[in-house]
Amino acid sequence: MSIERSSPDVFRRRLLGALGAAGMAGVLPRVSATARRPLGVALVGLGYYSRDLLAPALKMTRHCRLAGIVTGTPDKAADWQRRHGIPDCNVYDYGGFDRIADNPDIDVVYIVLPNHLHKPFTLRAAAAGKHVWCEKPMAMDATEARAMIEACRHQRVQLAIGYRMQHEPNTQAVMALAHSRPFGRLQRIRAEAGFRGFDDAGGDPWRLDAARGGGAMYDMGVYALNAARYTTGAEPVAVTATASVQRPEIFRGVDETMQFRLEFPDGIVADGETSFGRNLNLLRAECANGWYELSPFQAYEGVRGEASDGRRFDVAVGATPAQQARQMDADALAILERRAPRVPGEEGWRDMQVLDAIFASARAGGKRVEIAAG
Repeated sequence: MSIERSSPDVFRRRLLGALGAAGMAGVLPRVSATARRPLGVALVGLGYYSRDLLAPALKMTRHCRLAGIVTGTPDKAADWQRRHGIPDCNVYDYGGFDRIADNPDIDVVYIVLPNHLHKPFTLRAAAAGKHVWCEKPMAMDATEARAMIEACRHQRVQLAIGYRMQHEPNTQAVMALAHSRPFGRLQRIRAEAGFRGFDDAGGDPWRLDAARGGGAMYDMGVYALNAARYTTGAEPVAVTATASVQRPEIFRGVDETMQFRLEFPDGIVADGETSFGRNLNLLRAECANGWYELSPFQAYEGVRGEASDGRRFDVAVGATPAQQARQMDADALAILERRAPRVPGEEGWRDMQVLDAIFASARAGGKRVEIAAG
């Protein structure tokens, strides 16, 4: 199933409206904004998300295409070449990644690696003169995120973070309510994201390894955190958080569940929860004169919701991986039109600031931690 189509002019106007508030960012002059050549994308890391979602999604896009791969497994590279027609000259291992600088067929590097590798490969991609798309969470902490932003800015390449939900139309409708306030003053938010997993941790269970950015908060908690921020349209000023583990034989040194409360200006409170032990998928906003919610709010398809006045949020974008195709097309078009992406590095950095405070509070037994203004 393909992503919904409209005329190029209508598509462009709709996208410009969605992205207009993002600001401007430097881009490489080598990419023509008028030729509309589909941008060549190299996927770095060929795990499930690249194999089953991003690679198929790239076949659905208008403005980008799968051009190259980066992997540490030769057998995996050969299989990808057979299935996707990738030439030998566009295949790299991690050690030889920097040679990508000499390849004009690749414009964008999409980093789909364990969290601890986001920063080093972003810096290497920027040094090679390639635009960077980086999966969430952006980094291990806010300091790393800031270094990634500065490296891309210095090299005049774009940095976009893979928050696919901010490209999803029902989510965008909820984001707009933060400013229109049809139900009066926003009072409380509930954001929950999680799943029951890891009873059988086969393969490489890096999500259980603290040194590589494991734990529920890094993985699923970012959905809840980012949702609290875009639903309020504001930045939190303080947080309290508590981590817990129900299966200590599996979760050693990482959080299985994290509960956190974010304090926003004007007395708004957001209660968040994330877990590897329970299925959670809800975003709800309580206001002075009504409410609205999305449930599920971060599924790969079927995001939907309703409001107390009877309105529904039920725009369909297509079957999986239509969300990923929509995200990559929007980010590619931002490069081609020399505009900032919908979700620039600064957005990921703001989440990392809050994540740092959440972990600090949890380590201190739920102590209230103030969040520095960005």
